[in-house]
This record gives sequence, structure tokens and C-alpha cells, in this order.
Amino acid sequence: MASFTPHGTAYESFGSGPHVIALVHGLGLNRHSWQWQVPALSGTHRVITFDLHGHGDSSVPPTTPSLTVFSDQLAELFDHLGIARASVFGFSLGGMIARRFAMDHADRLETLGILHSAHARDKAAHDAIQARVVQAAQDGPAATVEAALSRWFTDGFRLSHPQMMDEVRRWILANRKDVYAPIYQVLVDGVTELVAPSPPIAAPSLVMTGEEDYGNSPAMSRAIAAEIPGSELVILPGLRHMALAEAPELFNAQLLAFLSRVQRG
Repeated sequence: MASFTPHGTAYESFGSGPHVIALVHGLGLNRHSWQWQVPALSGTHRVITFDLHGHGDSSVPPTTPSLTVFSDQLAELFDHLGIARASVFGFSLGGMIARRFAMDHADRLETLGILHSAHARDKAAHDAIQARVVQAAQDGPAATVEAALSRWFTDGFRLSHPQMMDEVRRWILANRKDVYAPIYQVLVDGVTELVAPSPPIAAPSLVMTGEEDYGNSPAMSRAIAAEIPGSELVILPGLRHMALAEAPELFNAQLLAFLSRVQRG
């Protein structure tokens, strides 16, 4: 059952421990997309999941959506919960928001996880994602959901797990057309403000993606890692975008191993 901040952010808290992890979901998803991670992480950490503005049970964005709007939403959530510092792990759009948070609120960041997230795109990749935004603006999330499932899951897994596909499909289709497309545009435009951050991100960082995540490719993750001194890079073999759901044991093992290396106390 979700609780709410005064600004309408729906959130849940799990587990306890000396360290806090905030998990930031991707475009069109919601806090429940972390259901495969919460049991593993909350055994040793306090874990916070929440719905981005315009998603799940949270209020719509208070102004034109941007990475800063979502970064400030997370800071407001920390204020509400009395959290001074935390690890922030973001998936896809959430990984972009996590980087923006690292740039805007560095003093509140303990460690950073950038998971299956985009970096600078070539023209073909930019045009392809921009075309999907236009589709979503015209016809809503239904226009892009089936293609998304194909990109996100390997073919065999998608065919053998119809119930999971139905769940993820429901999450995406629940988004309001008039809110979804402007947030989708942030996925397109927000990348430019994240390239070569100055000063560089200083928090211990994990950068991870799937070998077959073509929209958030290994090349992109390598470029992100190259811009964060001392960061760790992991490429998950044979997996696409939604590795967190398709191979949670492997995915979670990487997160926990990273945390064990960089956290003390």
C-alpha cells in the first residue's frame, strides 16, 4: 500500500539497515517494476520505491516534464522521509534521472546505479525514438507497447512468460496519453544535458546494461562509465532491456556485489 508526500508522490518503504536505496523506474512503468529486486535488496538495506510524476499512483508533473523535475521529485521524497543520503539506482529513464540527481544533489548521493540507460545517440537512433514519441502523442501508449515488449525481452522469454507480458503491458497502457508523450520526449531530449558532466560525477557508480539492449546499448554504457571516474561497468550476456525481470537473480547479484564493495558500516 502506497503512502504519499504532500506533493503527490506515491511511495513504499521496505526493509531496514544503515543504508538506503532509492529505486527509480523507467518510462511508462511504476514502482512495481522493482518487485523482482525488493526482496533481495531489502534484506540488508532500507529500500524506497516510488512512482515518477505522471506514472502509477503519483500526481502529474507540476510543470513541463524534465530530468530536473524528476530529480527534484526524488529530493522532495528524501526530505519527506528524513533521508539525508542514499544510493540511487535508476533504470532506463530512471538512470537518466539518477544522473541528473547526482549532478543536482551530489551531497545527498551515497552510490549511483545507472541501469540500462541511454547516452548520446547517433542520428538514426535519435530519429527512431523521436518517431515513437510522435506515435505516442497521436495514439497513446498502445501505439508503441508491443514493439517495446519485443525490444525489452528476449524472444524465447517473451513467448514463455505471457503473464509477465500482460502485467508489463497493463502498466504501460495505464498511462495517460496527454502525460505519457511529454515524458517520453524527456527520454529523447534529456540525454544531451548528461553528456560529459562538469564537474564529473564523483559517487561510486555502477553502469550496467544488457548485451542485446539495443536502445541502451553496451556502447552507451561504456561511454557513460568512461565519464565517471572509477565507475564499474557490467554487460549482462544475452539479455535485453528488462533484465531486471527476465534474469533477476543475475541482475540482483550484480547490484549486491557492487554495494558490498563500495559500502562500509
